[in-house]
Amino acid sequence: MTRTSLIWLALLGSTALLAGAFAFQYVGGMAPCTLCIWQRWPHAVAVLIGLLALRVRGPVLPLIGTLALVVTAGLALFHTGVERHWWEGLASCSAGSIAGISAQDLIDPAKAVAPVVRCGDVAWSMAGLSMASWNGILSVLLAGVWLMAARTRD
Repeated sequence: MTRTSLIWLALLGSTALLAGAFAFQYVGGMAPCTLCIWQRWPHAVAVLIGLLALRVRGPVLPLIGTLALVVTAGLALFHTGVERHWWEGLASCSAGSIAGISAQDLIDPAKAVAPVVRCGDVAWSMAGLSMASWNGILSVLLAGVWLMAARTRD
């Protein structure tokens, strides 16, 4: 494969993973936890790097793309460990908070209160693996694609 095709593959892979995360959130109604959101950022960075790397030659940008995907894979591994209770999660590992909301507002069905989402709860799984686990696996594969792009000349 050429460098350009490898970059497109990595770029589209991160785009697809981001699209899937947003689909689960906005179409499926599954609010993300803090670690879920953190795993999205390196993919967004990888997409931007991919767009730049299509224009700028050399191995530097693909190596930065590799690093972005290694970071999200590391976050995904940490998140998987929290879900499987291998280790503790973050103290602030919830999306949405009831801080500053009165008890009256909490029991009022007309009030919109963001759901509390704990990082240790698995909202969806396939083949026994959570979204965080799948993100980790796919991110390692995409990091390999980025690394191949860094080593390949068009």
